[in-house]
Amino acid sequence: MHCAALFAQDPITIALQPFATGLSGPVDIAHCGDERLFIVEQAGRIKIVDPDGTVRTTPFLNITTRVNDSGNEQGLLGLAFDPDYATTGKFYLNYTGGTGNGETRISRFSVSSDPDVADPNSEEILYTVTQPFSNHNGGDLAFGPDGFLYVGFGDGGSADDPSNDAQTLTTTALGDMIRIDVRNSVTYTVPADNPWVALGNDTLPEIWASGLRNPFRFGFDALTGDLWIGDVGQNAWEEVDFWPAGDNSGPNFGWRCREGAVVSPSSNTTGCPPASAFVEPVSVHSHAEGWCSVMGGRVYRGSVFPAMEGRYIYTDYCPTPYYSLFPDGSGGFTRQQISSGNGGVGTSCIAENSELELFVANESTGTIKRIVLCPSELPVITVDGFNLSTAEGYSYRWFRNGTVISGATGQSYTADTDGTYTVEVRYFSGVCTLVSDGVEVIGTGISDRSAALFGLFPIPARDVVQISGLDATYTRLQVIDMGGRIVASQALNGKDLQTLSIAELAQGAYMVRVASNDGSNVQQRLLQVIH
Repeated sequence: MHCAALFAQDPITIALQPFATGLSGPVDIAHCGDERLFIVEQAGRIKIVDPDGTVRTTPFLNITTRVNDSGNEQGLLGLAFDPDYATTGKFYLNYTGGTGNGETRISRFSVSSDPDVADPNSEEILYTVTQPFSNHNGGDLAFGPDGFLYVGFGDGGSADDPSNDAQTLTTTALGDMIRIDVRNSVTYTVPADNPWVALGNDTLPEIWASGLRNPFRFGFDALTGDLWIGDVGQNAWEEVDFWPAGDNSGPNFGWRCREGAVVSPSSNTTGCPPASAFVEPVSVHSHAEGWCSVMGGRVYRGSVFPAMEGRYIYTDYCPTPYYSLFPDGSGGFTRQQISSGNGGVGTSCIAENSELELFVANESTGTIKRIVLCPSELPVITVDGFNLSTAEGYSYRWFRNGTVISGATGQSYTADTDGTYTVEVRYFSGVCTLVSDGVEVIGTGISDRSAALFGLFPIPARDVVQISGLDATYTRLQVIDMGGRIVASQALNGKDLQTLSIAELAQGAYMVRVASNDGSNVQQRLLQVIH
């Protein structure tokens, strides 16, 4: 198994920050290496969203006349840009075409001379699969770290995989994942190291993996190349599957013989291989808990939220919480719930922008939201006489004795009545809310009930740490190891928020100390550094 360096994973809480609105049935998100997001609308359009969340009025591509979206699981479902798109201008689509149950088409298109508009007449249909039913069309496709194109197909639909396609490798790619080389070819070639190529039998050589029911969303870890699949279940279980990069041995993920980690009813197990032939899911969720269609996500590899590093983040189409999986150090994964909900029914995709930050599409609301990490520490109230202030947030509400103070919505507030004061701070457009500890006005001064006058975020920290709640009396900052040695220092510039690089510090415990020049005002807090 490939993974980043292991480190302690404290519980985290994420939220969904509004980003773009006004879309129609968005089901996929992709980028071509620049700042634009490309949003796939199920009816057959691709829209461009700018970094400020503006949705372009002119579609990047419109092929609604070719797309069959008459069924709930049909339509334009997936988009992948050539890894060398800046040079080739090529991108690939997975959509349902034809009439009735139709066929899945894997097609290649080219951008026009206008970088914001594709050429609809450039279509080259590379691969087709006839669909026996209107559901379980799969829909995702992605380039792996090896440069090959991976395409996931559902089992063909109906229920219980009536033709046993997911366990049959000789007649169709239904219920399988194919792996093809689309470089320097009119259509495609089959990689020589695909699992069954060397056998020379009647197995379809394009097939790379089998035993899938409906892998609607899958993706590769941008750092390690490991594959993560959200395979939609039937009546009881949703599952997440994992397969390490570079292993082309032909994984079989178990459907129709198994649903999740549970053996299917006896009517479905006729002719099934032994359990040892199957890859066990790394996470399962029961329909009894409200799950209905797992939405495979991504491993976070962005830079804005270091505490999310290395976590695979996923959820469900139905309104269930978000969860994360991360290596447990013993070859498995630890699962944590990281939200109280997922924003309602309709979540259809979790994907990255070019900076590897995560975004979420919701087909029901026509929105795109950004996944953000809520602060893990409570806001800190700093005091100067009767003047109260807190670190920067999105919005504020001040309270006295637990009652909101009318009109007190600024970053600072001057206390004019005895009582205990707290502040509610909202972050990221208001989607994260935290309330401070109290400070007590006792007539002639203020008594601080919190443990320290400044805050640290995140704790534990990895590469950088932010120090908040500083006032002008502090002029210097030091990091001191457990032996009493100063290992980092920084002059303070009067701002109440400072960022300190700790990437060069060894893993372990330190004290962060802030002090005035004359030493009359000193505060310190414990900092845990992890790498």
